Amino acid sequence: MSDKPKTYKEAIGRIEEIVGLIENQESDIDEMTHLVKEATELINFCKKKLKTAENDLNSSLEKLD
Repeated sequence: MSDKPKTYKEAIGRIEEIVGLIENQESDIDEMTHLVKEATELINFCKKKLKTAENDLNSSLEKLD
């Protein structure tokens, strides 16, 4: 992955691009391997972002009690 995403939206956009490339079979095996690795890194990035958002929201909601 050349440029690491800074936002969840950027990461999701790139994942969608990768899925399109794989679905259209526009890649050879070496490029596909690279794309799958990149997608895996992006998915992990998104999971961390979602977990952080969940924790932040829960923390904010606890302050309301």
